[in-house]
Order: sequence, then C-alpha cells, then structure tokens
Amino acid sequence: MITERYSAGIVSESFWFIEFKEYLRRIRNNVPIDDIKKEIVDNNLFGLPNENRARRVFGYLKNRTLSLDKEIIGLFFNADLSTQKLINFISILRNSRIFFEFINEVYRDKIRIGAECMERSDANIFFRNKEIQSIEVANWTDTTKKRISNSFNTLMTEANLLTVRDKKKYITPPVLDIELEKYLEHNGEIDIIKALTGVY
Repeated sequence: MITERYSAGIVSESFWFIEFKEYLRRIRNNVPIDDIKKEIVDNNLFGLPNENRARRVFGYLKNRTLSLDKEIIGLFFNADLSTQKLINFISILRNSRIFFEFINEVYRDKIRIGAECMERSDANIFFRNKEIQSIEVANWTDTTKKRISNSFNTLMTEANLLTVRDKKKYITPPVLDIELEKYLEHNGEIDIIKALTGVY
C-alpha cells in the first residue's frame, strides 16, 4: 500500500541494504521493536556518527519494515541478492508516494518506449507536472526538488534499476523473481510490478 501524502523526506534516506537486512532479521526472530531501537540508538549497532542520526535511521527502517508482512519477510530470506534489494526498494516505494509515482510514470514509460538512459530533464518534467497536481509539491524549492531527484537516482542505482557508465544512467529493468511477482499480484500491487518492469 503506497502512502497517500507527498513528502520530501526521501532526501534524508539512503538505500541502507545491510541495515535493512539486519533489522528484518530481528523482526523475523520476534525481537521487540523497543529492543531493536535500543540496539540501533543506544548501542549504535550501525556505527552511525551520532545519536540523532541513529534515531532517524531507526525511524526510516521501522517504517519500511512495517510495510512488510511475514510472507514477504520469509521470501526475502529465501531470495537471491538482487531480489532482496528489490524488496528493500519496494518497501521504500510503499513509504514514498512521490518516488512511486516517479517510477510508475517516468521509469516505466522509459522502458515502454525503449529509452536507453534516464536524463536530467525527465525529473524536471515530472516535477513540473506534479506542481500542477499538488500544492505540496508546488511549494517545494528548486533545491529540494533537485535533492529529491538525486535521491531517486541513487536509490535506483543501488537497486540495480539503473547502471551508471561514463556518467550516463542506463536503464536496466529488473526481472522479477516469480515468487515475488506472485506475492505482489496476490496483494493487489500489480502497479508495482508494472512500474518496475514497464509492463502495460
């Protein structure tokens, strides 16, 4: 389920795959959230520079994992690395409406038309369209939109949806694991399948 409100919070997020995996491992082992928080914040499990940063990372990871049920968590630990990264990516999409819409409206369309690369203008056009649709987005500064765009590119690269060579961002659509695809279909998230693979 994609969150309903637009937020620029994604500028503060990283892919955090190792951290995500460690957090999920504790969820799978039924470790209480308060104990996980103590590990991350009080004991600095991830070696972060200060307590404030640790609290923020804990909060983002908590939100990501709250969007996952036991079935997909089990799938995660039985999947290969590329599928694990996609599950992390999907958890980010579920928590960021603006990012999901970018993947669904821009990345998906680029795949459909056979485009080779993502261009800087793609994000500019996307945000101009969103400004018309949303007062929230219209109130974001150009600097904020640029930072969001940079976050999009970094997260897509970390998830292997983009491959960077010679400063060009080549589009590399994922091949979904069949079990992950079945899970998304069963949970009514065909839009995520379409967004990631370009299927119409």
